[in-house]
Amino acid sequence: MNLSRIKILIKQTCLSFCLIIPVQSQEFIVGWELWHPYQFHNTDNKLTGVDIEIFNLIAKNAKISISYVELPWQRHLLYLKSGKVDFAFGASYTKEREETSYFSMPYRKETVNLFVKKDTSQTMKLNRLSDLINSEYLIGIENGYYYGEEFKKLKETPEFLSRIHGVLDIEQNVKMLMKGHINGFFSDPITMQSFIKKYKLQGVFEQHPLPIFQNDIYIMLSKKTFINADLAKINKIILSLQQSGQLEEILKRWSANY
Repeated sequence: MNLSRIKILIKQTCLSFCLIIPVQSQEFIVGWELWHPYQFHNTDNKLTGVDIEIFNLIAKNAKISISYVELPWQRHLLYLKSGKVDFAFGASYTKEREETSYFSMPYRKETVNLFVKKDTSQTMKLNRLSDLINSEYLIGIENGYYYGEEFKKLKETPEFLSRIHGVLDIEQNVKMLMKGHINGFFSDPITMQSFIKKYKLQGVFEQHPLPIFQNDIYIMLSKKTFINADLAKINKIILSLQQSGQLEEILKRWSANY
């Protein structure tokens, strides 16, 4: 009997459980993707990071067994939809995603900014995202990531879309910028500082004043696996960890490192 069939049988016989019953043989699959300093392997090859540490703490409090699998983000979303993967974290909310996954209460915030080569931001006259339409600038993004509702709406405009270049990750964007193929790229400042520190690129980049967006970040639970009672229990744990200061302690510690 395959794992998905086991999960269905468990749901049918345990509709009243308060959270997933921590059966020894039952392990929930959690996707992750390389994203410093949120999800990565350290020098000891241990999976760690802001999101990993927070989710491990939540799973411990929920008394559930989890197994991590590395997945590109777009495939991760497809696997959540089908039930092949049970959890995702580091996620932004969208109505489309909510059709197939539950969203927890937010457990941290994310900011996205435009990064350019040092001493070039003053020459790039961009006051709003829509200014890209009539510019000659090409901006790098990471495919599959959410950059806010304004960006989403502008992407429907061919003139704006022609100013955007999608890649797999931040490393590709940095290479493209250094070679002059793009004029800048979007990134979370903490991720950017982590990248700069890792590759010793201090003084190479700067943050452009163009506002992009700030967003709440959530855990996603596959609707193929979980029910509303599970979501309520996860939210109760997140709230408890926030009130106790444990989440803030993790966030401050990682922010201080970068």
